[in-house]
Amino acid sequence: MVCSFPPIIGAGARVLVLGSMPGVRSLEASRYYAHPQNRFWPFMGELLGAGFELPYPHRCRRLVEAGVAVWDVLASCEREGSLDSAIRDETARPNDFAALFDAYPRIGMVLFNGGKAEASFRRLVRPSLARDGLIYRRLPSTSPANASQRVDAKLAAWRDALREAGVTSA
Repeated sequence: MVCSFPPIIGAGARVLVLGSMPGVRSLEASRYYAHPQNRFWPFMGELLGAGFELPYPHRCRRLVEAGVAVWDVLASCEREGSLDSAIRDETARPNDFAALFDAYPRIGMVLFNGGKAEASFRRLVRPSLARDGLIYRRLPSTSPANASQRVDAKLAAWRDALREAGVTSA
């Protein structure tokens, strides 16, 4: 059984980036997107000045200042290794999104970091979510396992989604 972390979030959060469940490297480091080949922090460096050159707490602060929150759809699940495909769906338990959206009512857009995050949210969270008016976008996964798309195309998709959400450089 693996468990996710508390969200990176601040009072001004306008967009919520959702992964599925932290990978092994992230779990070991207790940090989101800790695998050095994951493109999340390089993308955030390019788009928001929150790249690997900053210590982790400073990267998180930059996201918060820009109105970006980060969390995972799943609070816990059984999974061997880091691949989303290894998540045993019957063991998946979602995080408490009703409480999150109540506490952060300015969130207007949810960005899914890959297909598993989107599918898990739609299956486990959306049916009971009372919050209307959210905009949902699935983005190409920043995981090193997602090598089917060029990095520049992935970055462009992330840039466009953050622009749509009204997020600009911090």
